[in-house]
Amino acid sequence: MGPRGQDDEQDGRTAPASGHDDESDGRTAPASGHDRPAPHPAPGTETAVDGGEPGAGEQCGDGRDTAREHPSADGSEAHGNEGDADGNESAARGDDADGAIGRAGEAERVAAVRRVGAAGRRLRGAQLVACAALLAVAMTGGAIALGAGRAPASQPVAAAAVDPGVLGGGDLDASITALQTHLRAQPKDADGWATLGLAYVEQARTKGDPSRYPQAEQALRRSASLAPDSDQALAGRAALAAARHDFQNALTFADAALRRNPYSERALSSRVDALVELGRYADAAAAARTADARRPGVPVFTRYAYVHELTGDVSTARRVLEQALGAATSPGDTAYVATQLGQLAWNQGDYRTALTCYARALAADDGYLPALEGRARARAADGDRAAAIKDMEAVVARSPLPGPLVELGELYEARGAAGDRARARQQYALVDAWTALARANGVNADLDTALAAAEHGDKAAALRAARAEWARRHTVHTADALAWALHVNGRDREALPYARRATATGYRNAAFRYHRGVIELATGHRAAGRASLASALKLNPGFSPLGAARARKALEGAE
Repeated sequence: MGPRGQDDEQDGRTAPASGHDDESDGRTAPASGHDRPAPHPAPGTETAVDGGEPGAGEQCGDGRDTAREHPSADGSEAHGNEGDADGNESAARGDDADGAIGRAGEAERVAAVRRVGAAGRRLRGAQLVACAALLAVAMTGGAIALGAGRAPASQPVAAAAVDPGVLGGGDLDASITALQTHLRAQPKDADGWATLGLAYVEQARTKGDPSRYPQAEQALRRSASLAPDSDQALAGRAALAAARHDFQNALTFADAALRRNPYSERALSSRVDALVELGRYADAAAAARTADARRPGVPVFTRYAYVHELTGDVSTARRVLEQALGAATSPGDTAYVATQLGQLAWNQGDYRTALTCYARALAADDGYLPALEGRARARAADGDRAAAIKDMEAVVARSPLPGPLVELGELYEARGAAGDRARARQQYALVDAWTALARANGVNADLDTALAAAEHGDKAAALRAARAEWARRHTVHTADALAWALHVNGRDREALPYARRATATGYRNAAFRYHRGVIELATGHRAAGRASLASALKLNPGFSPLGAARARKALEGAE
């Protein structure tokens, strides 16, 4: 169904942080769940583009270090406005680091749940209200009490003024508590406030809880008020803007941070993310080369690989990720990169390799949700629907994001057991609840809305959302979402150019090819439609619990 994990990112896909960098080296996966960050070996080894391609079955092996040269950097950075750096006094008081910040998020969360309740009365009455309540329970950690297991492991980010050992235990909640305690004692620690803001961004992603974003914004504004020239605060605001899908401001803040510190890993990474998500792929490739030359490491490497994947260069993407996996030194890095390799393999229909990679990721960190989500998709595609449902239920219990919710709903529909239709409807209703919460906390959720509603909701709303997203950014994912929203609204001739644009870069995505094939058939391009559908099923025959079966049916009907 749509972009990776939706972001959706979203996606709760957060790379681990080293916890010891000079700029709060939190390794955040690209903002939209469908973006995959990008690896490379350590300095002094050979660039992945020049190495031999490993076989598909070797992707999650030990990796090999070879001599490499970094791409040359031109040192140029686009310039943008810094944006507002005013501090927020309610968050500035050190004796209330956890209180004042928390109240803003709680107020918006309550308002959002009330809106969802009103929508429930208009739509399906008590059912959607119950779904919203379930979502609120999950957002506040109640999922653990419902049997979801321990919270997902995450490497914390560390403030320069705080002993890294205090934050190095891998428990993000504990890290945030330690930061709050530190800031009550040292309320003028600008770096500490920046790190707290970044930690809230990480927490929002790992828990699927957008109510953390206003808290992150307050902390980052406080940091900027204390140190107006701080690249850490600006880089943090870039990461926050990207997490909210405000990619133009993400680019602006990243550029401002890089003018102060050209070697900021977080700003370099956020700049690549923003350019990718604005559809500026050539600029993103140049930014990835610059980032690789300045700060080679897992956050940059994974982005470097994803930029290549978007243009259809799977071989380079695989080599870069394989070498990054070999260079990984922490369980968090291993889980992160192995998951990206699993996703790459799954996209190519190589389920055996994908499952091997996800197994390696979960061996490194058994609570890493992106790996569990990926394993669920691979198991479903490989025919093990029961195990896939079990995995995806565990994912949505701990991080109820749109992508996993829709996937679980479709798995229920595909299974078709007693009560499964109602279970599926509940998952789709939870997407509505998450969207309301996201929007209440400053997240642009139009892409999520378009993708979910086109298949399982209000088709007119899907088209409105897709058009709004296309007006902001022209990416392969927004082109595909708009094409499909137009299709389900019976506007296939208008949809066809967008479906073609979604596949124009060479990005190997079976869902995109399926959508294009259906639209081609509907517009009378029968030969092209058959070719697109056959290509989708050849590339990834299990790309969607429902879509793959529909693609086969459409292809048979077109023969």
